[in-house]
Amino acid sequence: MSTAQSLAEGATPPDATAGGGQRRLGLALLVIATAQLMVVLDAAIVNVALPHIQRALGFTGSGLEWVVTAYAVTFGGLLLLGGRSGDLLGRRRIFIAGLLLFSAGVGGAMVAPTALALIATTFPEGAPRNRALGVYAAMSGGGAAVGLVAGGLLTSYLSWRWTLFVNVPIGIAVAALAPYVLPESSRQRGRFDLPGAVTGTGGVALLVYGLSNASTDQSGVSHWGDTKVIVSLVAAAVLLAAFALIEWRSRHPLMPLRVLADRNRSGAYLTMLALATAMFGIFFFLTIFLQNVLGYSPLKAGLAALPFAAVIVVMSGIVSQLVARTGARPLMLAGGAVTAGGMYWFSHISEHTTYASGLLGPMLVTSAGLGMLFVPLSLVALTRVRGEDSGVASSLLNTGQQVGGAIGLAVLGTVTWTAVSNSVKHQVSQAAAAAARAGHPLPAVKAGGTTPPAVLHQALAVA
Repeated sequence: MSTAQSLAEGATPPDATAGGGQRRLGLALLVIATAQLMVVLDAAIVNVALPHIQRALGFTGSGLEWVVTAYAVTFGGLLLLGGRSGDLLGRRRIFIAGLLLFSAGVGGAMVAPTALALIATTFPEGAPRNRALGVYAAMSGGGAAVGLVAGGLLTSYLSWRWTLFVNVPIGIAVAALAPYVLPESSRQRGRFDLPGAVTGTGGVALLVYGLSNASTDQSGVSHWGDTKVIVSLVAAAVLLAAFALIEWRSRHPLMPLRVLADRNRSGAYLTMLALATAMFGIFFFLTIFLQNVLGYSPLKAGLAALPFAAVIVVMSGIVSQLVARTGARPLMLAGGAVTAGGMYWFSHISEHTTYASGLLGPMLVTSAGLGMLFVPLSLVALTRVRGEDSGVASSLLNTGQQVGGAIGLAVLGTVTWTAVSNSVKHQVSQAAAAAARAGHPLPAVKAGGTTPPAVLHQALAVA
């Protein structure tokens, strides 16, 4: 499939880039890219503060996942509604409303899909759109870099609570500039699929809730048989089945099935779903490892993760220049293989791992693979989409990223804390046996007692 193919409808006329139009497109890209920075920044900046949040609020390991997961589930579940709102009511209008709401803590589900849709409908096919998507993808890495460092600074010198307010001034400034540089799309006929939004969001939220709470805790207790876990997972299955039925029968579906009819586009969505599992898992557990095992401060942990974000920025720029010549498929295959290699390298981390010898290498390899994937994935997802469906097509890519990340984090959390629990029990039993042989038996460990930090940190390292 050629990635140079245009969208079937909704592309900007060629003369839109003539004369002063070039400057206008540059400002439009600045606004869209800064909005994307907000979306990524919001998640990355909190990751650095996770250990401080855990200590301040007394969260367990699986409970800490919900600092990231709760936002991702709400955001991801509402993305389809946000994207469809832009198609029906006007993308610039919804984009600005989302910026203002996002500045107050919500609205990301309106900003993310309309930002990507505005690239598809504002920039002509070929080099202009490729460059725009390159900047868009690079800003994702840039947002992660800014978030990691800013989160470290705020957590170290002020409070982790300040990380929740960074987007306020950015959102207000971008919303003020947007009406002057972004074109408004025409409103489409139709109505909102509220039953689809309710069942889809509720189903995903309950699925992730059930998986998160099924995790074996640090005391070795499994919760897969708990009533709340079983009820959550069964209810999730019912709601998701209802969502599929509603979308199949609805005259104005939240997710038109024609968008999924293209095999390449559906493959791009599934690829993003799988990538999100890796991305969310890396940022979550790498933050815990750097601060709890290696003993880094929040600022040092943020700086340590900068190479990861920097390589994504560089690779996205390179790929945006290559994709017109090579096509999307070779870059996606190569990027997937490189990312898989980096993830395999990450699996060799142990309690003896240092940053330079054991973390930096897999960080650079994994981020290089991710940087090779973002631009071609976006191009494939938006190619040959009807103009009236560009919002929902964009939202599906973002939904795959956010919801896939939330589900992936829940599953990875379950596996990881189970491994941590088993490692803790093994270390305690070994220590008790050694003490008994020395004639100094250890006192019995109380159920639910606190695990010694050294034992827990070694368990985290080998999990």
